[in-house]
Amino acid sequence: SNGVGQGSTFIITLPITVLHGEPEPLAERRHPRAASSLASMSDACTKIEGIRVLVVDDEPDARSLVKRLLEDCQAIVTTAATTVEAQTLLQSGKFDVLVSDIGMPGDDGYALIRRIRSLDHSKGGNIPAIALTAYGRAEDRVKAVNAGFQMHLTKPIEPVELITMIAGATGRIGHI
Repeated sequence: SNGVGQGSTFIITLPITVLHGEPEPLAERRHPRAASSLASMSDACTKIEGIRVLVVDDEPDARSLVKRLLEDCQAIVTTAATTVEAQTLLQSGKFDVLVSDIGMPGDDGYALIRRIRSLDHSKGGNIPAIALTAYGRAEDRVKAVNAGFQMHLTKPIEPVELITMIAGATGRIGHI
């Protein structure tokens, strides 16, 4: 302010919280998780043996982790660091499923899947696609499906969940 008597006055009204003498006991919170036992992992792995997967992620560590996980299950994995590289690979090779990150520099996963969906089926335009991303809000899932992905999984992912979704996307188990 410019001095005494020339400042601002603020009046703030805050709600009063009712206080109880004894707190109510908190119920135990439980978050469902996919089974991660070795038995369920090996069961899931048998469902993706021989599946050809194209993994797209700009982060080398993330690409490497997904590649190793899927190859441990005998899937055939090819990786791409950019959407341009992914599109070139998709047109030059036959893949059963696409697993792509969304948030990448330059073209993102949304742009990639839109371009893929514009291709003829014989050039991979109908490949089952899974978005594997850190964007996990409901509107992010809706945006991914509207762009052309069949599924949306949030990082960090449970290995059994990713394997099961790949098996489902390729018709190896049930219908999703």
